[in-house]
Amino acid sequence: MKPPAVSVAVDLVIFTVREGTLQVLLIERGVPPYKGQWALPGGFVLERETLEEAARRELAEETGLKDVYLEQLFTFGDPDRDPRGRTVAVAYYALTPPAELRASTDAANAAWHPAAAAPKLAFDHAKILKTGLQRLRAKLGYSTVGFELLPRQFTLPELQKLYEAILERPLDKRNFRKKILSLGMLKSEGQKRAHGAHRPAQLYSFALPKVKVFDGSIV
Repeated sequence: MKPPAVSVAVDLVIFTVREGTLQVLLIERGVPPYKGQWALPGGFVLERETLEEAARRELAEETGLKDVYLEQLFTFGDPDRDPRGRTVAVAYYALTPPAELRASTDAANAAWHPAAAAPKLAFDHAKILKTGLQRLRAKLGYSTVGFELLPRQFTLPELQKLYEAILERPLDKRNFRKKILSLGMLKSEGQKRAHGAHRPAQLYSFALPKVKVFDGSIV
């Protein structure tokens, strides 16, 4: 039996936090199908590429980013998900601090959008985005994955605002500070930074070399 013709693609859910809101990078498609509609960045896997190589290539092409947190999310393979033919998409999500973004794409347009209020998306990208949001919010509760969205130095108020932006709910300041500091994953930089009219806050950095998973809940 002749094997069926199936294309393999990677799609990227690229998150950042800007102006206190969790945002996702979307591109406006410049070619059919769905020309003029917003979509997640991505593309077809080349013949000699691994899936992660393809995902990192697309990430660099669409954002100019290379050294960011990237994790495989899920595989989407509904037969009718792409009108051009049978396409299986392996989705990844990436996390980046906003200051590091250098958007670059050959699409008609690229822009950040609030992740919880994205416009109508092409293909099945609304489903992929929803899955990415669910994964990020779940991992935020038991791992340090959220730290990938921070600059190298940050204050506890900035860290709390990051968690609140992703979870879309307020957190008790005293309990959050006590729990975060008890995990031993922060180190003081011995400096302070002013926050508007508030007293200067202590600067911290991430004391662990990579994303760490904890027993129990962080928040």
